[in-house]
Amino acid sequence: MTSASKQPGNSLAGKIALITGAAHGIGRATASLFAREGAAVAIADISEAGHSVAEEIVRAGGKAIFEQADVTRSVDCRRVAERTFHEFGSINILFNNAGIIRRASVLELNEEDWDRTMAVNVKSVFLMSQQVIPIMAGTGGGSIINTASGWGLAGGRRAAAYCASKGAVVLLTKAMAIDHGPQQIRVNCICPGDTDTAMLRDEARQLGEQQERFLTDSARRPLGRIGTAEEIAQAALYLASDASSFVSGTALVVDGGGLAGSA
Repeated sequence: MTSASKQPGNSLAGKIALITGAAHGIGRATASLFAREGAAVAIADISEAGHSVAEEIVRAGGKAIFEQADVTRSVDCRRVAERTFHEFGSINILFNNAGIIRRASVLELNEEDWDRTMAVNVKSVFLMSQQVIPIMAGTGGGSIINTASGWGLAGGRRAAAYCASKGAVVLLTKAMAIDHGPQQIRVNCICPGDTDTAMLRDEARQLGEQQERFLTDSARRPLGRIGTAEEIAQAALYLASDASSFVSGTALVVDGGGLAGSA
């Protein structure tokens, strides 16, 4: 990241953003970036670490709240949306970013891991969007961004449930864009490649591989490196802002060229 990219702007001035999975990684980087760009940010995460993200934003002069929630539960999603609306008066941006990965083939997976992966990665998008869309529709529209994956467009080794869930997010995104475009709600998804987060490093553990070797293998793409959470956050900023005002129903690949050779 260049120093210029870290300077505060106003591309989201006056906007209210709700971000799930915002205590760590891509979600945390996006919450910080959105706040620097002028948005008030509601942070939702099952981890109490979300408190520190909100506090950091407030100390920097921004507006933020944290609501601890399990976004696979409709009652929690309703509570998050209602508190965000009560605190800030609207929701203009929803970033459905909560996600997990289980590195296993169909034969290696157990039913619990399959169900949990689908719940966190797909059901949460449905549940939170269901709560937020009426708010957006009542205030002139908005932007919904879903975190999919490059493995939602192409398969990957020993990642059956993850690939299935992220493929579902890609098509759910397109279906929502069709249904809610007339309400001036744009719906897009980001398909990151390997990104330097705790989740990526945990994949090495799940596969029983040495971490540094795993990260080296992950960097084998045209740009020769893995991405950063801040780089994915910049893609989310584009989709959240008016710069993408005619973009809806797209799957934006941000992967250093990793899928460039795929059909």
